[in-house]
Amino acid sequence: MLPSWRREFARVGLWKHNFGYQIPPGLHRGDPLIQQERRRVLALSRNQLLSRALADEDWVLWLDVDIIAYPPGIIERLLATGKNIVQPHCVLDYGGPTFDQNGWRDRGRIHLDDVRDEGDLVPLDTVGGTMLLIRADLHRNGLIFPPIPYRPGHPKARRGEGELETEGLGILAADMGESCWGMPRLEILHRRA
Repeated sequence: MLPSWRREFARVGLWKHNFGYQIPPGLHRGDPLIQQERRRVLALSRNQLLSRALADEDWVLWLDVDIIAYPPGIIERLLATGKNIVQPHCVLDYGGPTFDQNGWRDRGRIHLDDVRDEGDLVPLDTVGGTMLLIRADLHRNGLIFPPIPYRPGHPKARRGEGELETEGLGILAADMGESCWGMPRLEILHRRA
């Protein structure tokens, strides 16, 4: 597949890094018992990919393999917001509740389905990673996916415990002077488990 992609894209790469993590038998990947370790490995994986793949790109689009549908022109719509960190609304059914619960504000109490009536673009404290557009220079300047709870006691973190992976990225972005944004009316579909 790489040879055909090389004809279509300016640059293509394939990297493998085995962190040795396996979901324990009998547990679903969403099981609360394994979330901290699973999300730690996801953060390490994302950061490893950044260190290897990011060259002269202007933007980084993080896209979950479980996204099964999104509107045509979604990247252009995300870019048109003019925001440096922005995500659409990930749901299982159009008009349904938020599926990606990692994008929130008010210490995790308010998700995108709670703010559909606020408009097309709303501020968030953290983001989810099912589809996430980030200005590449932010990553170059140190915006990573924290693999350990970032800033325990931070006023935006849930119960003051600190946040990791995409939520940690949102808290780190705030500490860097950046804001996170969500588009509650721009919906993408996640496959059912």
